[in-house]
Amino acid sequence: MRRPPPRPQAKAGPPVELLIEAVGGEGDGVAAGPRFVPFTLPGERVRAEGGGDRLRLLEVLQASPERIEPPCPHFHACGGCALQHWDHAPYLDWKVERLRDTLARQHIETEILPAFAAAPASRRRVALHARSGSRGVARLGYKSRKSWDLVDIAVCPIADPAIEAALPALKRLAAPLFEHPKSAPTLHVTLTDTGLDIDITGVEAKSGGLSADARMQLAERAAAADLARVTLAGDMAFLARAPSVRLGPARVSLPPGAFLQATPGAEAAMAAFVAEAAGGATRIADLYCGVGTFTFRLAAIAPVQAADFAPAAIAALIAARASAPGLKDIAADARDLVRRPMLAEELRKTDVAVFDPPRAGAAEQAAELARSRVARVIGISCNPATFARDARMLIDAGFRLDRVLPVDQFLWSPHMELVGVFSR
Repeated sequence: MRRPPPRPQAKAGPPVELLIEAVGGEGDGVAAGPRFVPFTLPGERVRAEGGGDRLRLLEVLQASPERIEPPCPHFHACGGCALQHWDHAPYLDWKVERLRDTLARQHIETEILPAFAAAPASRRRVALHARSGSRGVARLGYKSRKSWDLVDIAVCPIADPAIEAALPALKRLAAPLFEHPKSAPTLHVTLTDTGLDIDITGVEAKSGGLSADARMQLAERAAAADLARVTLAGDMAFLARAPSVRLGPARVSLPPGAFLQATPGAEAAMAAFVAEAAGGATRIADLYCGVGTFTFRLAAIAPVQAADFAPAAIAALIAARASAPGLKDIAADARDLVRRPMLAEELRKTDVAVFDPPRAGAAEQAAELARSRVARVIGISCNPATFARDARMLIDAGFRLDRVLPVDQFLWSPHMELVGVFSR
């Protein structure tokens, strides 16, 4: 992997004393200027140094009463978390206010419900970067703050304990992946009901990929760790058990690299909220459905037309229908909803539409929903800014954003997810 050239660094000046006035969008404290200081909180007086507008914290001279001891020994070095030093209640209030401000920039006001907050040690999905180590063990962890360097982690308080316990085995698993000097592997780890599912990307393939010997070592170490499956960018390398999860009433066998909500608790909270909002529907469209996170719950209410750009996800959804008898009809299509959004004419018999797009949002699909006669729209988003953009389109077409459920499942990060309910 070729690294981008380093940015020119502003010449560092002498240490300065600053009063932190707020927390910015990336989780750094903001002082007048503005100047940004990581790991600081509103009301704190700190000493910092550095050039330009981004400084390094030297000392907290006067601490906020909201400051707490970070639970992770890797905090400050690791780039995975930004806000472990902030007490939970004001941290969550800050996230909700940022969401409110994002909607306000599109001149949207609505009822914002109490946020769902994921607990520590509940993440079932993490991406761990690997670097060559020694004696058959790779270095494994997250990138450093503002750096390509790696923080080799021993614990991770956001991850499910089963993932944390597997870290030594995963470091052994990654050791055979460095035959080519350009390899920079990432282990995409998902905890499923049948064990850990690992999809590995970033292994140099132009030279022919891993040798037969390295693949054999990979399989032997996966077996020793009792992993469910290991794939190399989707290509099978080891299989002991098909990774599967329960989504509502259905049992779904996951394709390699399948998307799941980061925490089971957040998935359950969002699914319950979506199902409640869809109550009374006669026909439902589930757009960007993935492997069926919401589909199977919605099919308990009414027939569902599901669509997603990933053929493997659609195949898994279709295969899982047989595991949940008694549901209403589910039709599912592999369809690129950017190039071929579901048209207003195709939605003429649909009264509720659900959409859960990637971070880029669903501008093309939102335009068709705005043209349609759908009575209720439920939007799920991991990016409040693109959600607000799409919401503005719906509101301009005669919808009202009735309420929003904030969802904090990326704990101690600046990221906030949400579910919004629109009606005509």
